[in-house]
Amino acid sequence: MYNKFYNEFDFERVNESKRKDEYRTPFQIDRDRLIHSSEFRRLQGKTQVFIPGEYDYYRTRLTHSIEVAQIGRSICNFLRKKYDGLFTDDYFIDTDLVESACLAHDLGHPPFGHAGERTLNKLMKPYGGFEGNAQTLRLLTEIFYTFENSRRGMKPTRALLDSILKYKALYGDFNNPYNHFLYNYQKEVVDFIFGGMQKPDSLNNVENLNNFKSIECQIMDWADDTAYATNDLVDSISGGFITIIKLERWFSKNEAELSEIQKETYHQIVDWIRTRKFKAQFGSEIGELVESCQINERKTFLDTLTNRYKYELIIENSLIEKVELYKRIAVELVFRSSQLHQMEYKGDMMITSIFKALESNYITEIKDTKLLPDFSDTLIRSEKEMNTRARLVCDYIAGMTDSFAMTNYKRLFDPDYSSIKDYI
Repeated sequence: MYNKFYNEFDFERVNESKRKDEYRTPFQIDRDRLIHSSEFRRLQGKTQVFIPGEYDYYRTRLTHSIEVAQIGRSICNFLRKKYDGLFTDDYFIDTDLVESACLAHDLGHPPFGHAGERTLNKLMKPYGGFEGNAQTLRLLTEIFYTFENSRRGMKPTRALLDSILKYKALYGDFNNPYNHFLYNYQKEVVDFIFGGMQKPDSLNNVENLNNFKSIECQIMDWADDTAYATNDLVDSISGGFITIIKLERWFSKNEAELSEIQKETYHQIVDWIRTRKFKAQFGSEIGELVESCQINERKTFLDTLTNRYKYELIIENSLIEKVELYKRIAVELVFRSSQLHQMEYKGDMMITSIFKALESNYITEIKDTKLLPDFSDTLIRSEKEMNTRARLVCDYIAGMTDSFAMTNYKRLFDPDYSSIKDYI
């Protein structure tokens, strides 16, 4: 049955003529292209919180993305049932589209997690910055399914592109931004998303623009929050980064700043750890966070083109407070721990060293030394613009898994390392 929630505007693809009718919907085609890409496979070797291989039960970017996709589909199914007067058999939020957004949301992240993202942004400041969400957009529109002499992207639908855009403001809209931007040249993609419609004055404010998201993007964002707020804590407790003693010490310092709901939640977490039920209990929390979702109807300037902006996702305040507590505990007990800072320091050093070597060889000037594989070397040398060469070098580094980044570092800087087979 045709889903009237979407129309040809939503199905239009970037740089691809209309496909013949087939057994798959446009959003199922998007999902299939994502899953069969090398970029998606590389997520299995990229850090979520802890470097892959440290222990065999830690989540990677790949397992995290799969969990986010499951939660995203669950939210769609829950909303369809909860609002059965609004959503019907032929008018509903497409689960395949939301699943695709969830699977794609972290594709642009470089090796070594958010620390690697900060490092690349610092190194790329002279050339337009680096941001994981902007890089995801670049992958989908330009880099996916690269052939021997061409780069084409996966030709995604407008609805999929829009569903991964957590931010729509450009690098140049900010003064030395830390994150939450798109690359300047990606303005044409934002224009495509808006179908050429003139945005209202209220969206000239960068914060308002970044908060203006389609319903599918809102669901993906909450599914992401749900997954990492709960599951990162599970991994941290399992790995010994969070213990009852550390929690009690943290609580004694911060109790006055916490709401009553957060204090109650803290005591629950301690009890879950003490009774060794934390995995099951955090699993149940995911269900509660899914069922906290509500829909609010709104009017926007895009309503004549699409239904994807007509609805806002509303989350109960008590659940938002819980998630904020989970995030704060993770940040202050895990992300600021000496163990993670040591790993981040090492990752920063390796990415910086690799980038500087490639910068002097390919960006600021083009030397005869061949430091990259044939395709990347040829592609970069063919570009006259320094900023474009820098972006291509950044693509190469951002696409690395953690282990491949380590191998590249050793190959460039370790005198005792001479493995040729790893390069081929």
